[in-house]
Amino acid sequence: GTVTALAVHGYQAFTPTLEDEHTTSLSGHIAQICTLIDQNRLWDIILVGHSYGGVIITGVADRMPERIRHLVYLDAALPDPGQSLFDLFASGGSDPLSFTGLEPANAYVEKIRFDPGNMVSIQKTYILCTKSEFAVVTGVARRKIEVVPGGWTYLELPSSHVPMADMPVEVVRILLDVVKQ
Repeated sequence: GTVTALAVHGYQAFTPTLEDEHTTSLSGHIAQICTLIDQNRLWDIILVGHSYGGVIITGVADRMPERIRHLVYLDAALPDPGQSLFDLFASGGSDPLSFTGLEPANAYVEKIRFDPGNMVSIQKTYILCTKSEFAVVTGVARRKIEVVPGGWTYLELPSSHVPMADMPVEVVRILLDVVKQ
């Protein structure tokens, strides 16, 4: 997998399992990742968020910007302050409940609070998967980046929403390129 491939190149990767989205909140998920960073004394971090994870890494970067070198949004939600994951679906013109497996769990309806100024100095990469079933949300992200392109590297992969399975070699190559920036 991706973690093994990165380890071969000498990089340590963490793949935390998030607490259940029905029993915790977005704030709880953000706190969980901040705790992992603190407990492992991590600095100079490349934080990768896939899907809903984009909302989480935004919150983590807001809380500890000095420890994050680069944010990578992998076919991920890219919120504005005061938006929830469900709000991003709505802003893309879709009902989130029309997507299989999405339900109004606390984590998906909680609105994120953050100061975009905290992330100005952090490098950011967005990887859009062109065959993603969540193009409604990733399209919103693409349009946000097009309006304010400064500080972003924008890439596309001809993959479904799960490029780690569809195109693992390409995902690792992109992450290794990010490390070298």
